[in-house]
Parts: sequence; structure tokens; C-alpha cells
Amino acid sequence: MGYTLPIKSKQYRDSRMQLIDSHCHFDDSCFDSDREAAYQRALGAGVKRQIVPSIKSDWWPRVRQICGQYQGLHAAYGLHPMFLSEHRQRDIIALENWIQNESPVAIGECGLDFFIAHPDREGQQRFFEAQLELAQKYNLPIIIHARRAVEEVINTLRRYPGIRGVLHSFSGSEQQARRLIELGFLMSFGGPITYLRAKRLRQLVSVLPLEAIMLETDSPDQPDTENRGKRNEPARLGRVLEAVSTLRQAPLEEIAEATTRNAQKLFGLTAT
Repeated sequence: MGYTLPIKSKQYRDSRMQLIDSHCHFDDSCFDSDREAAYQRALGAGVKRQIVPSIKSDWWPRVRQICGQYQGLHAAYGLHPMFLSEHRQRDIIALENWIQNESPVAIGECGLDFFIAHPDREGQQRFFEAQLELAQKYNLPIIIHARRAVEEVINTLRRYPGIRGVLHSFSGSEQQARRLIELGFLMSFGGPITYLRAKRLRQLVSVLPLEAIMLETDSPDQPDTENRGKRNEPARLGRVLEAVSTLRQAPLEEIAEATTRNAQKLFGLTAT
């Protein structure tokens, strides 16, 4: 089944801006029926690169395959806290081998999620810290998932000096964001900032330093308000760009250039 995702903004459609989707699960099986078409839509919408994080060891080969198949897709390997029951201690050893052999642009998606029912906090913390140690050892950025656990993530990061990375789909406070910036971290934002009811989040996007912001879709999840209830995909990144531009009262080109530059620097990508 195909999906049509028209970009209504003439200013965006006619621009030559090159965007980076800093967090996209393009390996998800919901893209199996039209992945090539979705990839072409993304290119047509100016999304020239995607960072594709993984969530469990069984899926690492799939991420590698898809990133090798499509130009501009870059793999990250990690163990997501929501899949803790599927992780084993040997996966940390396997992850180090994958890092050595595959040269990913980052480690992740990993972190802490205390929103889920009955979270195993100690288990999540153990796997999170193991991945932070690998990021420190191999000088790689880390992609962090933090849901109702931003404070715990910050306290953990303080024990790992020199670590850099991003808190994706950031939902913490401005104070927490500024503490993360002091630690050398960025925040990425996606579809949720397009919802008018997300007042605190939209206010945050309007005041944070632009050099600390990246754009993401978190496809196939977190669609923008115009695509509510539907599958999300990288071609929708322009909606996030437009929201940031509006909230900051800054030109689209300025936001696009800055967020792309931020992603290139964090993930070690050369300019195209």
C-alpha cells in the first residue's frame, strides 16, 4: 500500500535545502511494502540523510542491510530500554564487536524509560551505563531515549565526562535542556512540536540555542498534527522544520542550515 505525503508549503517545496532526519526507524517492517517509494519521497522533500538507530540485537543485521542499500542512510547500533526483557548480557559484548566491525555513526538507541508499566530501573540502568562505556571507549556519540527519566539520565551522564550525543524527542524542561547543553548534548525534536497543545515543548524550541537543536521524525512513530493517526515517514521532516521556523520566527533556510550542520558535526558526516 502506498502513501502520499504532499508538501503544501511552496517555500519549502521550492527550496534547495538539504535536511537530515536525525532519528528514523526506516528499518521498521511497516516500510517493507513501499520503502523505495518512501525513500524517494524523502529525497524529493530535501531529506538527503537519515540516522537509523536500532533497538535490539536481533535487528542489527536488518539495519545494516537497509543502510547499505540506500545512499545517505547511516546506522547506529544499540539496545533500547523498552526491549529490556529481550536483552542479554552477551548483547553488550556483541555490540562492541558490531562497533568494531561496522563503524556506526553512533551508539543507540539506548537510555531509560520509566513511563512503561513496572519498569526494571536497575536493569535499564545497567544496560544504559554499559552502552555509555562503549561510547566513551570508542569516542562515539550516543542516541538517548529518556521518557520520565530525564533527570536520571542527566545524573548518569555526569559520571561519564567527555560523552556527547543527543536526547531524541526531548520532552524535559528548559532547565534540564540547558544542563544537558552544558554537558555537550543536543536535543532533537519531531512531530510533537507541531501540536498546538504542546505549549511547554513549543516554548522550549523557541528559546534553546539553535546550535543545540536537531530535527527528527522518529518514523514511523510521532507523526505531525496534519498526519495524525497515520504512519510517519522521513518526507514529513519539512513539517518539523516549518514548526521550528515559525516558533523561532526565523527563516526556514536558517533553521535548515543550522540543524543540518549540527547533525553533521555530531555524527561525523561530511557535507554534501
